[in-house]
Amino acid sequence: MHVKMKKLHWITNAFVVAALAAVLLLTGASAVRADEKGCQRRISRADHRLHEAVEHHGWQSRQAANARQQLHEAREYCWSHAHRWWDEDGHRWHTDRDWNEHDHDRDRDHDRDHQ
Repeated sequence: MHVKMKKLHWITNAFVVAALAAVLLLTGASAVRADEKGCQRRISRADHRLHEAVEHHGWQSRQAANARQQLHEAREYCWSHAHRWWDEDGHRWHTDRDWNEHDHDRDRDHDRDHQ
C-alpha cells in the first residue's frame, strides 16, 4: 500500500510540473508574439513616416532626416528586445542586424526625378 501511495505521489507531482511547464511555455510564446507585433507595427509606422516625409518635404528635409532617425531607432529597439527586425519593404523578419541605413536612398532618386 505504501508503494502505491508513493507512486501516486510521483505521478501527481509529474502532472503538476508538466501542467505548470505548459502554462509557462504558452504565456511566454504569446508574449513573444505580442512583442513581434509591436515591433512590426513600430517599424512599419516609422517606415511610412519616412516615405511621407520624403514625398512631402524632399529627401534632404529636416522632416526626412527626423523620420530616418525614427526608423533607425525603431530597428534598434526591436533588435535589442527581440534580436529581430521587420523589413517593411520586403515584408519579412530579419534575424541578423543587417539593415542598411541607406536602404531608402532610392526614394532620394525618386524625389530628384519629381522636382
